[in-house]
Amino acid sequence: MYQLKIVIATVREGRKGPIVANWITELAKQHGSFEVEVLDLAAINLPMMSEPHHPSMRKYEHAHTKKWSATIDAADAFIFVTGEYDYNYPAPLRNALEYLYHEWGYKAAGTVSYGGVSAGTRAANSLKNDLATFKMVALTEAVHLPFFAQYINDEDVFVPTESAEKQAKVMLNELVRWTKGLKLIKENK
Repeated sequence: MYQLKIVIATVREGRKGPIVANWITELAKQHGSFEVEVLDLAAINLPMMSEPHHPSMRKYEHAHTKKWSATIDAADAFIFVTGEYDYNYPAPLRNALEYLYHEWGYKAAGTVSYGGVSAGTRAANSLKNDLATFKMVALTEAVHLPFFAQYINDEDVFVPTESAEKQAKVMLNELVRWTKGLKLIKENK
């Protein structure tokens, strides 16, 4: 079983990211290839990057950084669940990424984006470009949820369309495939 970390990027009050994350978390668990842990950036609450040394040196001084490093280092793969703010992904996610460097490397990443008409695709594309700088493989297969709020029922449960379910299953299958290959690369560095 692979260690999959699902990262909720939004932190603002009233956010819907946890609702979408609950849905993809359940699908990932049902897939059977992953041990899943949800990392909610609002709960983790990393301060703005405050380490005195560059992350590539791994000379962390703060307890929150050491804990974040261990959490990310333990992962084999990621799914980033993100909304779109001003045509980009939320700043707390960028901050969380920049805290570390080596811990992200040689791991596959899927994206679940949500929004209005654009379905968060601009945020997802921006994130994919940035993940490459951390030596991550951002999958082409992704889940984009347009007008997602209409699929949240009165119990705050996301009820996906058949298309969204299919996209998610394809992404999870690819996540397994890439994770297998990247583990070999990581072991042989």
